[in-house]
Amino acid sequence: MSMTSLLLILDGPIKGEEKQRLAPSLYHGILPGGPCSPSLFTSLPPSSPPSPPPPGMGGAQFLGDNDGEAVDRRDAGKMEHGCEHYRRRCKIVAPCCNQVFPCRHCHNEATASRDRHTICRQDVKKVVCLLCETEQQVSQVCISCGVNMGEYFCDTCKFYDDDTEKGQYHCNDCGICRVGGKENFFHCVKCGSCYSVVLCDNHQCVENSMRQNCPICYEYLFDSLQGTRVLNCGHTMHLTCFEEMVEHNKYTCPICSKTALDLTRHWEMLDQEIEATIMPPVYRYKIWVLCNDCNKVSEVNFHVIGHKCSHCSSYNTRSTSRPADSSGSSSPSTDSSDNM
Repeated sequence: MSMTSLLLILDGPIKGEEKQRLAPSLYHGILPGGPCSPSLFTSLPPSSPPSPPPPGMGGAQFLGDNDGEAVDRRDAGKMEHGCEHYRRRCKIVAPCCNQVFPCRHCHNEATASRDRHTICRQDVKKVVCLLCETEQQVSQVCISCGVNMGEYFCDTCKFYDDDTEKGQYHCNDCGICRVGGKENFFHCVKCGSCYSVVLCDNHQCVENSMRQNCPICYEYLFDSLQGTRVLNCGHTMHLTCFEEMVEHNKYTCPICSKTALDLTRHWEMLDQEIEATIMPPVYRYKIWVLCNDCNKVSEVNFHVIGHKCSHCSSYNTRSTSRPADSSGSSSPSTDSSDNM
């Protein structure tokens, strides 16, 4: 049917019941999605007014390609952008040098070989959206294209991350964001950091133990991206550093020399070996040793294999001088020898 015929049917000589019978079927064939433009029927009121977009979202929804369902515009580009450290849809403007970097870690790595300086996360004021390249003040939603620049957003830390499976949460006592799920951690006030709930009332507190450098690699532990290990003595170090230390047959804390693993079975094997190894008469004498685990002194028989603490049965001992009262309760001076 030609356009002229259509106009004649609607406005031409066909009158009365015939026009009423034909018109609805013609309208049905040319509504949006049909072969003709709906602009011919601008005089027809829409069935319902379109819903306005949420404030500040810039048209927050669009139709999906496959199922026709409304997709939140804020999810556009999710998990498609970022760096080796974080998945996010923005870059930060470094407040120290006014240059743009994917994240503060990228900035710190880039400046490590030049004029080394680091970004304080709370000082970040501006970001650049990766979808529309709009520079703007720190906020979760882009003021231009309306996307979430990070599915997780912390206004205190100025932190963005699309990978919410990490279980990010902000600890007010630590003052920074952490990962792993808030329900799995508690903040130890004395140690000054978040620890696993497994360690609640079950660890040796050391004041500000996490606000120190790793004794192996010397990286600052408090805001390190690597996992940490809390030793039996309460000192902390990177988990990977701890595993490498054990691989090199070092089983004591690098800071206080206390045993870092359960070596009960190893102590029993030493007992058997010492019993089977008889010392010559010239070496049958007693010495004083200081136990690194219980910090008490003992008088024991000298043996080339090791010296067992008479208080806690540990072989993690070192030779020392005779205590003042010979009770083993004083704090004697020690030499640098160590049997472990």
